[in-house]
Amino acid sequence: MAEGLPGKTPAESAVQMTELVLPNDANILGNMLGGRVMHYIDIAGALAAARHAGRVCVTASMERLDFLHPIRVGDVIVLEARVHWAGRTSIEVGVQVYAERVGGGERRKTCEAILTYVAVDDEGRPTPVPPVIPTTPEEEERYRQAEARAAARRRRREE
Repeated sequence: MAEGLPGKTPAESAVQMTELVLPNDANILGNMLGGRVMHYIDIAGALAAARHAGRVCVTASMERLDFLHPIRVGDVIVLEARVHWAGRTSIEVGVQVYAERVGGGERRKTCEAILTYVAVDDEGRPTPVPPVIPTTPEEEERYRQAEARAAARRRRREE
């Protein structure tokens, strides 16, 4: 974690993004393309990371993405991104994805992803980021889990 930078809570950098799913976003079955969902996940996650870092962040990795339910043409896709953890220059962000019918109706979780971003300076070099200050038991648990994932990523890079 970066020394000297004031910490931020996950709520300070949270992002909620909504988009209407149109026919151009879908496959021949009328379901939103997985790649388009991934695109929106990356945008929402990068925005949360940038809010936390106070600068541009680039995507370093995505842990996993499981599609639970299809998102249909005419649905509204809602993405909620929250910072889980920050190291010296990297930030882990969780993105939850929901679908709901236009005009209301039930909201259903369609997928979730965990991504890691790296904050960069004006020359594109990694730069320090503020620490994360968890404020709830859930945020503390996500922080601990994210710290373990970061350690596992470091071990994989060293192998």
